[in-house]
Amino acid sequence: MVTRSSLPFAVLAAALVLTSCSSNSDGPTTEASVSNSNFPLTISNCGQDVVVDAPPQRAVSLNQGSTEILLSLGLADRMVGTATWTDPVRENLASDNDRVPRLADNAPSLEVVLDTEPDFVSASFGGTLGSGGVAERGQFEQLGVPNYLSPTDCNGKTDESVNSDGARTQPLQIDSVYQEIRDLAAIFDVRDRGEQFVAELQGRFETASQAVTASGTSLVYWFADTATPYMAGCCGSSGIITNSVGAENIYSDTTDEWPQVSWESVADRNPTAFVLADLSRRTLAGDALDSKIEFLENNPVTQRLPAVTDKRYIVVNGADLNPSIRTVDGVEKVAAALQEWGLAQ
Repeated sequence: MVTRSSLPFAVLAAALVLTSCSSNSDGPTTEASVSNSNFPLTISNCGQDVVVDAPPQRAVSLNQGSTEILLSLGLADRMVGTATWTDPVRENLASDNDRVPRLADNAPSLEVVLDTEPDFVSASFGGTLGSGGVAERGQFEQLGVPNYLSPTDCNGKTDESVNSDGARTQPLQIDSVYQEIRDLAAIFDVRDRGEQFVAELQGRFETASQAVTASGTSLVYWFADTATPYMAGCCGSSGIITNSVGAENIYSDTTDEWPQVSWESVADRNPTAFVLADLSRRTLAGDALDSKIEFLENNPVTQRLPAVTDKRYIVVNGADLNPSIRTVDGVEKVAAALQEWGLAQ
């Protein structure tokens, strides 16, 4: 537990207790107080009210998905730290990302975050900003640091499953990604940039999805682990990708975001193609693309599957399978592969 005496003086001096109130709405969230500058601003976010007195100048982003939104909005000069990376940053954001300190490749400690004297914290997952993560949202609020959790990790989820692997009560919609962009753009007072970015993503999404109708094609999304692999369930980012191209997920019958399954189950369901996440981390067996392919082609249970003998592998980044702006990248990659193989009408 962090004591007051261990916290940076500047953070403690600015500490204000924010009062949060619950909201049951999963819909559009921006509610601005009427003033010439749109501030103070109140955003209803994942059951809490986020109150921002002025556009942040010292923001910390605790997950790659949130970081890439802020960078896409041109906010590198107002960021003092990033953390929890699964992949290299998107290429078009690399130069801006180089200007922002990386606090940790994985989750940083609360002390490391507070040492940056943040005036705003954002995250993609409740597992990072919440119980068992960097800190509870209330801890930041007590220190006068407004914080924001991506609606992709709470819309259509119960409180008990707000993390990257929890079950969904409703399928994730791409609109939750657009909502996050608009909310963050409002918080940083760059609403026009937010609308321009949403329009760009919408255009790319529609172009890719309208080009493909892959009915009769089944996909399986393998994230990591060779012993009991993590395969995508029905309703997360992979669900958006699958539905956009008109295909089917062989695990559409489970609402868990990333259930662990057996290889016998994969073989029984016999997917048309494997969507393989090439992770830059090296934590579990099967993180890297080459290790995934080697396993599939040498494992007696999978090596004779048509998708394996025909090498129908669709390669994506791990970040493409997390709910984020990279979901659109995933749609484009899957659509392009299906067209190349003649599996789309």
